[in-house]
Amino acid sequence: MAATDALSRIGLAGLAVMGQNLALNIAEKGFPISVYNRTTSKVDETVDRAEREGQLPLFGKYNPRDFVLSLQKPRSVIILVKAGAPVDQTIAALSAHMEPGDTIIDGGNEWYENTERRIVEANSKGLLYLGMGVSGGEEGARYGPSLMPGGSHEAYLNIKDILEKVAAQVEDGPCVTYIGEGGSGNFVKMVHNGIEYGDMQLISEAYDVLKNAGGLTNSELADIFAEWNRGELESFLIEITADIFQVKDSESGHGELVDKILDKTGMKGTGKWTVQQAAELSIAAPTIAASLDSRYLSGLKDEREAAADVFRSEGLKEESINNVGVVDKKRLIDDVRQALYASKICSYAQGMNLLRAKSLEKGWNLNLGELARIWKGGCIIRAVFLDRIKKAYQRNPALANLLVDPEFAREMVQRQAAWRRVVGLAVQKGISVPGMSASLQYFDTYRRGRLPANLVQAQRDYFGAHTYERIDRPGSYHTEWAKIARGAVV
Repeated sequence: MAATDALSRIGLAGLAVMGQNLALNIAEKGFPISVYNRTTSKVDETVDRAEREGQLPLFGKYNPRDFVLSLQKPRSVIILVKAGAPVDQTIAALSAHMEPGDTIIDGGNEWYENTERRIVEANSKGLLYLGMGVSGGEEGARYGPSLMPGGSHEAYLNIKDILEKVAAQVEDGPCVTYIGEGGSGNFVKMVHNGIEYGDMQLISEAYDVLKNAGGLTNSELADIFAEWNRGELESFLIEITADIFQVKDSESGHGELVDKILDKTGMKGTGKWTVQQAAELSIAAPTIAASLDSRYLSGLKDEREAAADVFRSEGLKEESINNVGVVDKKRLIDDVRQALYASKICSYAQGMNLLRAKSLEKGWNLNLGELARIWKGGCIIRAVFLDRIKKAYQRNPALANLLVDPEFAREMVQRQAAWRRVVGLAVQKGISVPGMSASLQYFDTYRRGRLPANLVQAQRDYFGAHTYERIDRPGSYHTEWAKIARGAVV
């Protein structure tokens, strides 16, 4: 749109596809927006898109000063640039022209401690700061993402009306809420991505079992996932998986594209951060950790192919593993559906437990039910059962674990037999299912009132005098294990 003397309601700096799409979304909702990018061609491209997509109130600016001064006071600027140093550089360039009371909103996948550092730095200049998770990919940014803003509550109130219009809309409101203080918004988005890692890994394992144990074709898989998306597994990731199996390979003209894709998964770091934080907080997150390990192993493509040759030369043949006999396809499909559902619940439970633990450590007072609600639309992990997760935490905000909510506990019990059959079949056939098996072991460990940890603690006391507690009386105890055991032998 042509330049105008009227001031824009908000600004956005960083016009890669996500930035462009979010800016266009804001403009389409009726909020005049100024945009800026160091590469001026990106500004022209965004302005051109705004004209073509409905003569939207979007105005291009070509230097930081003009950009900042084009905004209404108190100014609010969204930054969507690569995490790390580029964020600091962009803040430095823009804040030189900002005034006390103005707000910076970082919409990237930033490490939460960087956000907390920047909050302190911004406050020293009188500026307000938000670290805002944005989920939904390019399409979500354009038509309605899930937004997770954390930091200054005053800053949030300054742009609340914009965020509520721009976010995805579900039956119980817009998919945005004030998350909490400090780096809470970035942390919540990080855990969202960790759950996403788990979800994607579990779906890939379901595909692997159905294809290599059940012998299903891509066409059959497309129909199965489409059917699953009409039931309890209804979700964005299940929906797009059904689509993927239908896409033909236009390059070769033969078969489906999915079979031509190199089996080597990329990553950007949020999954690793999630697992690191789980370890720091002593929160078990085996499903998410297994998904991360699987990505690491997928990256060893050349090593895996060489290893396959080594084991084959030593006599390990696929036919010697696949000796289970005829598989009942209909039963397998239903079993895999149940196993996938139960495993996904474990992944979400682990993510929620991590969020609760961090909230307690930092005093963020995170509302887990509200987080489940804002993930119901717009974001990558949106799924129909998030509404039930929301209700579980509404029933009991102090819920120790999602698995013990009465409704979910009942479903886990109903599905555990099918779950065990799928994992058992995969093990027999040499099909790796690290996510499903980690989820099942998480369930089995959590549901047992007594574990073999008593032996581990005895070992620790034996070699390190770490002491132990007894089940029949209070206090800490140490035993001279070697003297007693060897004395008894003598």
